[in-house]
Amino acid sequence: MQVILLERIAKLGQMGDTVKVRPGYARNFLLPQGKALRATEANQKRFEAQRAQLEARNLERKQEAEAVAAKLNGLTFVAIRQAGETGQLYGSVSTRDVAEVLDAGGFTIGRSQVDLNQPIKTIGMHEVVVALHPEVEVTVTMNVARSTDEAERQARGEDLTQRDEGFVLDVEDEDEDEEGADEAAEAEEPAASDEEEARED
Repeated sequence: MQVILLERIAKLGQMGDTVKVRPGYARNFLLPQGKALRATEANQKRFEAQRAQLEARNLERKQEAEAVAAKLNGLTFVAIRQAGETGQLYGSVSTRDVAEVLDAGGFTIGRSQVDLNQPIKTIGMHEVVVALHPEVEVTVTMNVARSTDEAERQARGEDLTQRDEGFVLDVEDEDEDEEGADEAAEAEEPAASDEEEARED
């Protein structure tokens, strides 16, 4: 389906561009949200007549987004979730979850504005891109932890997903000690046999 974009759409085009998109994408997203018009001669004339107004509205929204971006960019938000000892979450942190955490922090963000390729499934510090406007993006950090205490430790740079490594190393060290003890015992056995033979003689 051919549509006329009423604003810049990432990876698609700029305002006023006529582009070809999937019918479902146009009907379910672009057209109902007022981001595009069907590419007809009548709509092309309508767009040209409203172009100055659309550009002014876009500029106003961009300036508003830039004002929010100045406050939001680089901030860290904490999300407390249940997880196993290795840091694997019992569930995940989705775009909806990120939007809710930001909303609780005083920033009204829609889930569609959160650019998350896949849900977050481990504890740790995760960078997330938020599109405040088609031309304004910011990056925030999601500090996903099992408790506020762990969130503070992660914020200081501690990696809590490596908790079990020390135990593994200890086991390996014990194995090495046991192997060393066996080798020492084997080395002593011939010496003991020589002493017994000397007594017999």
